[in-house]
Parts: sequence; C-alpha cells; structure tokens
Amino acid sequence: MINNIFSYWELKHYFNVYDLIVVGGGIVGLSTAISAKKTNPNLKILILERGVLPNGASTKNAGFACFGSPSELLSDLKKSESNLVWETVAMRYKGLLLLRKRLGDKNIDYKAYGGYEIFFNKHSFEECADSIEDLNKSINDTIGKKDCYKIVKQNTLNFKGVYGIIKNCYEGQIDTSLMMRNLKKLSENLDIETLTGIEVKGLTNVQNRVIIKTNFADFYSKKVVVAVNGFAKDLLKIKDVEPARAQVLITEPLLNLKIKGAFHFNEGYYYFRNINNRILFGGGRNLDFKTEKTSKIELNNVIQNKLDFYLKDVILPNYKFKIAHRWAGVMGVGSEKKPIINHFSNNIVAAVRMGGMGVAIGSMVGELAAKKLVSKRKG
Repeated sequence: MINNIFSYWELKHYFNVYDLIVVGGGIVGLSTAISAKKTNPNLKILILERGVLPNGASTKNAGFACFGSPSELLSDLKKSESNLVWETVAMRYKGLLLLRKRLGDKNIDYKAYGGYEIFFNKHSFEECADSIEDLNKSINDTIGKKDCYKIVKQNTLNFKGVYGIIKNCYEGQIDTSLMMRNLKKLSENLDIETLTGIEVKGLTNVQNRVIIKTNFADFYSKKVVVAVNGFAKDLLKIKDVEPARAQVLITEPLLNLKIKGAFHFNEGYYYFRNINNRILFGGGRNLDFKTEKTSKIELNNVIQNKLDFYLKDVILPNYKFKIAHRWAGVMGVGSEKKPIINHFSNNIVAAVRMGGMGVAIGSMVGELAAKKLVSKRKG
C-alpha cells in the first residue's frame, strides 16, 4: 500500500509499473537484468535485493571458474541422465565465456591456472584415471576442447597423503569481489536500478502485471524473474531446489606459498585455492547434510573443525598458519545439477539451482532467463 511517507518524486519514479523486476541482486539477478537490457535498451528494469550485499553465495564463494572435476562428473553420471550432465557442463563453460567477454578478464582477475582434483584413495583415483579418455571425448564433444583432463605429478605441491592428482586444463579462478563490483557497474551504466534492503514477501499476478509485496512497499511489474537460488522456496511453490550452506575460511598471508590453481577433492565437496598468498578453503557440507540444508548464515563448528584438520594435516603440513576469517554462504541445490529456468506463471520466471557453480553458470542462466521472458511474450 502506498502511503504518505513517499514524496511525489518517489511515487513518480519507483511506483509506476516496471517492465521487469528481478528479485535477487546476485550473479544471476544482475546477469538477467543485463541480458534483458542489452536485448531491449528501452526496458525499465529494477533489481530488488534484501541484503546490503547479496545474501546468497554471490559474494561469499571461492571464486572458482570451474565446470567439473572428474569424480564429480562420474558421480553425476551415475545419478542423472548423461545428456543432462553434459548440457549442464556446456552451460557452465558458456557461462564462463560470457562472463569473461562481458566484463573482461582484467575486471574479474581471471587466471587460467587450471583446476586440480586431488585423491587420497587409490580406488577413487584409478576409477577417475581409467575414465580420462571417455571424459575427454565427452568434453570435446560438448565444448570443443581437447585433452581436458590429464594426470599430473604432485610431489612439488607437498600435500600430505595424496595418492594422485588430475588436472582440468581449461578451468581457472577469479576475484569474486571484482566480478560483482563490475557487474553492478555495468548494470548501472545500462540504467538498471537496484534497491537494497528490500525483502520480497510475496508475488501476486493481477491481469497483465505482478504485484511484488515487500517489507518496504508494493512494487508493480509486467514481468518478474526470481533469481534467489537457495531461497526460492520462500517465494514460489518450486520443487527440487533447497538451500545448501557452505562453510569457508581463509588464512593469514603465508610466505613462499607455491600452491597455484583451483583445487577440489571428495567429488567437489571440498575446495581450496591461493588468493593473495592466503589459502581460502571451503566445503564439508557432506559431513552434515541435514544441518547445512538451511538458509541461516551461521558457522557449523563440526565442519569448520574438519576444515582446520585438512588444512593442517593435508594442505599445509609444512606451514605454520593462522586463520584470519571464517564465513558461510547459501547455495541452491537439488537432485539434478542443471539449473531451473522455468515459467511459474505467464509473468514470472524462476532462474535458480546453480548447484554450487554460480560463478561459472550464473551468466548463462541470466541470459536464458531473459530469453525466456521474450519467448513467452512472443508466444
């Protein structure tokens, strides 16, 4: 309800009907708005974000520009249809290309250092090593890149208890804060507005528009994209997407840190990298799926203690280090890794379930969500 706390100017500007309102100001939300605006520069677009910074994983992730480690892909292929797995890989890779083209490598600090999966178990390593030829063929068929995976020597990295390492030659890493800052700058340059501190409480279709009820006031739009990933069930009756909290820590700077690249182990449930001569290390959700199936931004001491253990005994066995900071972020996951980009009414599209790969896939999900709006309008 509009009341007398607003001026004529505020009513004139913010409370007329928008062409598109995007709920969620993270990677997917910004990418959706940017793609829609580039398609039609005349669109009046508003992004609503409930936090001062995005509440999900967009500013809380590890900055991995990755599309699939061997054990994760093999696990996915056992659980899902192969065409869905490879379609998702293609979306991740194309999303990375779109992000890099849209912002430029310098503006996201993209480094093509490669992705590395480390193995502590002989059986797991040999299963993945035996599958390299098949995986490489599928990757080549999917994204046109040859010899993606290869076994590498690991003795120079000084990890403890590692049986083997397989490299993904086409993965890399970014600076998450640079990416988000420059996505915001691009959106502003395109005359896309963002309001923060606005929590969307509900969406109601009325004729050819949507009423967006918030903690601040009601907004009105011809089209709405819900891009809140793990928080989607709060707004839509949507199946097969759940919040999944990720635990992360970072060390103080370390001298002579030789680790370079994006590292994974245990089917991608753990991941670490060197950022400014610090180790950023996250994961461990598989230790406590029940507790981590939440949108609460809190630390899980069981998982944080396990991260400490791996850091001390495996990743940095020859270093004395101090933990500088710990945090958590919320992803969106489901039984399938492929994102959900679907209409929930003629005027509302959901673009959710990044499966922990938002940096890679988010730009492409935004692009496809924007196209979904156009195709529905034409249909």
